[in-house]
Amino acid sequence: MYGRNSEPVQLYRDCPAVLIPSGDEVILRRGTNGFITQALGGSFTIYVDGSLFRIDGTNADAIGKEVIPAPELPPGASRDDVERLVQKQLRTCYDPEIPINIVDLGLVYRCDLVKLDDAQWRVEVDMTLTAPGCGMGEILVHDVKGKLEIIPTVKRAAVELVFDPPWRQDMMSEAARLQTGMYY
Repeated sequence: MYGRNSEPVQLYRDCPAVLIPSGDEVILRRGTNGFITQALGGSFTIYVDGSLFRIDGTNADAIGKEVIPAPELPPGASRDDVERLVQKQLRTCYDPEIPINIVDLGLVYRCDLVKLDDAQWRVEVDMTLTAPGCGMGEILVHDVKGKLEIIPTVKRAAVELVFDPPWRQDMMSEAARLQTGMYY
C-alpha cells in the first residue's frame, strides 16, 4: 500500500482522523507510526496498520507538519478577486484516495457567489462524488465548506452533495485524465 514516495510519520499527539473510505471518525493515538501516502491541499492521507486515514490540515502539527495559513484578499477586493480565490480554494480540496483536486475530477457542478451586503458573500456549491456510496462524501463537503468559509468576506458557504447527473470519467479535465490514465 505504501511506496517509495511515502513518508514515514509518527503522531506527536492524539489526533482526530477519518477512516477511508467509510468516513468513520476515529482518534489516532500519540506514538502511532504510519506513512503519509498523500499530502495535498493541506490534508494528509496516512497508511496505518493496513488502513488509510485522512488527517485534516488543521491537525498537521500532530504529524510534525505546518498548518497552511488562511487565504488572503487584497484590500478593496472585487467580485473577480473573490471568485478567483474561491476557485483556488476549491482546487485545494482533494479526494483522499485519488491525488487530483475536486475541480479537475469534475466533481464541482456549480459554484456561485451571492452578494449578501456591500462586503459579504455566500458561496453556493453543488458537487458530487465519483461513487454515490462513498463514505467520504460528508467529509469532502465539510472540507469544501471549511476552505471556502475561511476566505475573507465569505460569510457562509452552502455546499450540497448531488448525484444528478451521475459522475462519469469524461467529466474529468484532460490533465486529470492524463494523470490517472483514464482515456476514453
